Amino acid sequence: MTNKQITKEKPLHEFDLEDRTSVFGEKVIKFAKLVSKNTVNISLISQLVRAGTSVGANYCEANESISKKEFQHRISICLKEAKETKYWIRMVVVAEPQLRDEAEKLWLEAKELHLIFAAISRKA
Repeated sequence: MTNKQITKEKPLHEFDLEDRTSVFGEKVIKFAKLVSKNTVNISLISQLVRAGTSVGANYCEANESISKKEFQHRISICLKEAKETKYWIRMVVVAEPQLRDEAEKLWLEAKELHLIFAAISRKA
């Protein structure tokens, strides 16, 4: 189920970072399901899913912050989780080289999110 099924349609030009981070988490989960389950990969999958889904969860928390300090803290966690997600994607590719193409798309989105949260952090 996508957020478009849950929420009202929005104009294509509208930028919704909460939706984008949710979709990113969904893609991380779908990608993780492609990784074969073995003693090495189980840990990688778990770490990847935790980091990749934490980006959106912490962004939701940031949006509900009651102070600037709390907002800054949550955005810094988003920043760290996006960077960590890139790391775990890289490790999965080492373990599963055949997933490189799918991983690259996900890694690029993690990189863009990292840059977005870095910019938000600097302005907050």
